[in-house]
Amino acid sequence: MAKKNKYNMKVLITGAGGFIGSHLTELCVESGCKVKAFVHYNSKNQWGWLEHSPVLNEIEIICGDIRDYDSVYDALDGCDTVFHLAALIGIPYSYVSPQAYLKTNIEGTYNILQAARQRELGNILITSTSETYGTAQYVPIDEKHPMVGQSPYSASKISADQLALSYYHSFDLPVKIVRPFNTYGPRQSARAIIPTVITQILSGKTNLHLGNLNPTRDLTFVKDTASGFLEISNSQNLNGEITNIGMNDEISINHLVTLIANLLKTEISIVTQDTRVRPEKSEVERLLCDNKKLKSNTSWKPKYTLDEGLNETIEWLSQNLNYYKPNIYNV
Repeated sequence: MAKKNKYNMKVLITGAGGFIGSHLTELCVESGCKVKAFVHYNSKNQWGWLEHSPVLNEIEIICGDIRDYDSVYDALDGCDTVFHLAALIGIPYSYVSPQAYLKTNIEGTYNILQAARQRELGNILITSTSETYGTAQYVPIDEKHPMVGQSPYSASKISADQLALSYYHSFDLPVKIVRPFNTYGPRQSARAIIPTVITQILSGKTNLHLGNLNPTRDLTFVKDTASGFLEISNSQNLNGEITNIGMNDEISINHLVTLIANLLKTEISIVTQDTRVRPEKSEVERLLCDNKKLKSNTSWKPKYTLDEGLNETIEWLSQNLNYYKPNIYNV
């Protein structure tokens, strides 16, 4: 992959083998960064979505555990920037095992902050989520919107964000909080609505098993989200700040499902499956991003419309359906 050499950073990306992390890893390499990719240690030495990445020979893979301070500290050696994306992100599983989210999302963020402080890093990006806002109290949602923990997952991310800001205020650590709204695209987990719908249709189903169709979401294609991370990292104005990444547009899940079915030229019916429905008070009903802060402090501009992003996602999933199990709901 040809490098643009726009950036000259030595970076560690945690969660680099994951959905957004793998795309960010590739973008960083393409942009001229020297990249260490921190992936979760496992006995099979598997590197997630980086296994077949076109940049695999241009990055250093480090296997470790974000919950282990020593492995995090060692991984940051020689780096000037860290993108911290490693987290437990599945909302349904946070109802099953809340403590796992506290240990990974809060303690893992502590390990990054403390190790970055000891290593004297000059650029620390902590990944947040629009779920921290809860159901919109006003729209569009800017960074001053109250935070409401409507799930153990969102509560763990609120805690991690506040811990990061405390390191900025207490120790002058150059922390930037990146708050993406809903991201979609190739490599996304089937827990998410878009791959759930697409993989069921591609596997021949016309009666789709889904959850609540009423909520609205602000959807950003993963390559645009990754470019937002890189733009925020390069901004001199966003230390100690929270910055949204989103499109300032919303679509209901119901309309989204219809749009996907139309793109796939398939007539569908929907079966509501109780196991896919969040507890009533835990459902985030509306998310709509105010992205003015991102646009006014960086040169970020999204390149993908929703139709373009969905078509690229459909094409990728049609070629990689073997990675998914459309007949099984995975919390």
